[in-house]
Amino acid sequence: MRTALVPFATLPLAACAGRQSVLDPQGLQSDQILRTFFIFLIVAAVVWIAVVIVLCVGMLRRKRAAGQPLALHQSFERTSGRVVFVLGVATLVIVLGLSIVSYAGQRTVFAKDENALTLKIIGHQWWWEVRYEDDSPNKSFVTANEIRIPIGQPVKVELESADVIHSFWIPSLTGKMDLITGQKNELQFTAKTPGVYRGQCAEFCGLQHAHMAFAVLALPPDEYVRWRDKENESAKSPTEPLGKQGEQLFRARGCALCHTVRGTLAGGQLGPDLTHVASRTTIAAGTLPMTTATLGAWIADPQHIKPGNTMPKMPLQSDELIAIIHYLEQLK
Repeated sequence: MRTALVPFATLPLAACAGRQSVLDPQGLQSDQILRTFFIFLIVAAVVWIAVVIVLCVGMLRRKRAAGQPLALHQSFERTSGRVVFVLGVATLVIVLGLSIVSYAGQRTVFAKDENALTLKIIGHQWWWEVRYEDDSPNKSFVTANEIRIPIGQPVKVELESADVIHSFWIPSLTGKMDLITGQKNELQFTAKTPGVYRGQCAEFCGLQHAHMAFAVLALPPDEYVRWRDKENESAKSPTEPLGKQGEQLFRARGCALCHTVRGTLAGGQLGPDLTHVASRTTIAAGTLPMTTATLGAWIADPQHIKPGNTMPKMPLQSDELIAIIHYLEQLK
């Protein structure tokens, strides 16, 4: 029986590490948040234990009721007054101490760096539009549902919403911030170590709220520059017959009315930019891994996979579906 219970007892420990864990910080801000949390937790635990011990001692040492319950005992009253005064001072010191710890932590969490890499994140039901913005055109482009950043460099994220309230949260890197319609919020964070981290909408935003995730790839600076230069290029035109057929079907079947593929006639603004969609690690805002099978399943029936999203089911023949999949897989 004990052996059978061991896996269940250790199950909560699975949340202590991984791509989406506040207990496994990989950013300057998340590290500070966790440190502040543990200080508050330890102080609160010590206070709670002290209160419980005093309460138990008081109950065990309970005296008989006095014959004259309204009679005053001067020595007892003086002692009680001193105890209450000391506890009041101790409470004040604890509250002031925690306030100072909180203030110091927020100076790190909300620090601003004027040289930060700037991204604009726009929340949609239920996907993320990611705009890399820079004064130089060769560093400005649009992508979706995936963020790539250089390690060691502050990143400023400007947050907006196109419809309802969302919340941007990368537990391993920083705290969360809401995206509110008609309002621009900002958040800065710095990744310390390379890796792939998972972000998630942290505000219920509708039927598919749980399927509104994104990936954050923290890269070494030189690798990030290579990716940025590649991402800024327009899509290359297919040269072989199946790819050409797929591109024609992409426009003829209405995909281009909602999606942009830079360098082609596809310029829709309703859905995610697909210029380099095949280089992403997931599709449908983190709902599925990027593979040929999942890409085909998504195109064939997106409402079955993610009911309520704005992408309709298109009446495609199997050969048409294969051609479109082949075309999209060339967009790297």
